[in-house]
Amino acid sequence: MSFLKTNPRTPARLRMATLVAVPVLAFSVACGGGDDSAGGAKKDDVIADVPDAPAAGAAKGGNKASTQPAGKSAFYDAQMKYVQCMRTKGGYKDFPDPKLSGHLDWTKVNEIGSQPGRNAGIKGGKDGACVTELQAAMTAEPKRDQQKDYESMLAHAKCMRDNGVSKFTNPTMSGGNAIPGGDPNPGSPSIDPESPSYKQAREACKSKLLDGLDGMQ
Repeated sequence: MSFLKTNPRTPARLRMATLVAVPVLAFSVACGGGDDSAGGAKKDDVIADVPDAPAAGAAKGGNKASTQPAGKSAFYDAQMKYVQCMRTKGGYKDFPDPKLSGHLDWTKVNEIGSQPGRNAGIKGGKDGACVTELQAAMTAEPKRDQQKDYESMLAHAKCMRDNGVSKFTNPTMSGGNAIPGGDPNPGSPSIDPESPSYKQAREACKSKLLDGLDGMQ
């Protein structure tokens, strides 16, 4: 699979944008780099909490046991299976746990992928060993609000440009789905994600992205 073998300098945004082509993906994922533009968006991480359910046998008005939303739990469990595969078969023993929301911690994932010789299998594992688990986790992700994701990534793209990454493009909407932005030419990147200016912009703009979008553009 082409998205499994990327150039070490290719933004994570590009790697995950490629994953959008996979039928099971209801969202896009990737991270831009360097000092120019690109745009894209993804769905919003709005998972409503289920009201606490009374503990079995509890008296009326007594203590309640919290119940985790079923969809969120399934997503987290699927993501953990992917993480475990990446550690055992994918060649990344230090692959980080997902956040409590179920989304991957892209700051940590990208740090691993930026290490010499460790970028090629950072999505799906070396030789695609964990692609099945990756796709299952993507399928299990709760439905997101694509409009909110688009607005979040649009604000992030503008922030990146305002902070010196002038070529960073805006996200787009296609078929009701938010598509990440970033490098204007992913096939031949003009943005260097390892440059000091890009890293500074990413740090300054990370709060613009909703949970689950930090690895998208």
